[in-house]
Amino acid sequence: MQAYALTDIGRRRHINQDYIYASTKAVGAFPNLFILADGMGGHRAGDFASRYLVETLVGYVSKNTVDEPVKVMNNAIMLSNAMIYHKSLEDEELMGMGSTLVAAVIEKDLLTVANVGDSRLYLVRDDIIQITKDHSYVQEMIDKGLMKKGSEEYLSKKKYITRAVGSEEEVRADYFEVELEDGDYILLCSDGLTNMVDDDRILSVISGNGSIEYKVRTLIADANRNGGMDNIAVILIRYTEGGEEDD
Repeated sequence: MQAYALTDIGRRRHINQDYIYASTKAVGAFPNLFILADGMGGHRAGDFASRYLVETLVGYVSKNTVDEPVKVMNNAIMLSNAMIYHKSLEDEELMGMGSTLVAAVIEKDLLTVANVGDSRLYLVRDDIIQITKDHSYVQEMIDKGLMKKGSEEYLSKKKYITRAVGSEEEVRADYFEVELEDGDYILLCSDGLTNMVDDDRILSVISGNGSIEYKVRTLIADANRNGGMDNIAVILIRYTEGGEEDD
């Protein structure tokens, strides 16, 4: 297994509210761990929320000896949500903060994913497939048949999310499991990438030549070239059969 992770502030923001963690080595009972968070909130609240979320998750997982990813991840998310929510009540500067979350663990050939908000995880094999489902206003309207993807209304309202870690007293994460094949790529990313670079281009970059690092840097450069309207976070993993770390 190979992985590379990188964030970029983009061209329009003054603070980077995206935060990432990527380990191909064991973290607690997990054989690996990948986390991406996109914070929200004014002033320092968004960057605090995303960093605090990732650090709390990693800390919880590191101390846990249970190897059931969904159970451990769900407990960690609930703990993080409560801690972020209560901090937002204690500090006026942090009021209203929250963060998206997409986290992944690979054990043998099984990918387990947790998701809150509109940061995404994609599987890239022969095609690019979005595994997570956005918790957003526009996705809810699309599901109800009340909005068309790509419409003017869709583009103007796609930033509104309906779930975030820490924004309310309780939160619910969605979980997904995917059986992997040798050579699969797994992409975790914030909307700073997906709002600036379309799926066809992402597929072309990941399926093309070059190292994992080159592909991540190319995607971020594309997002900035297309406007860089938001912070950009990318984690790219290349799975090899058996899930062992490449030398």
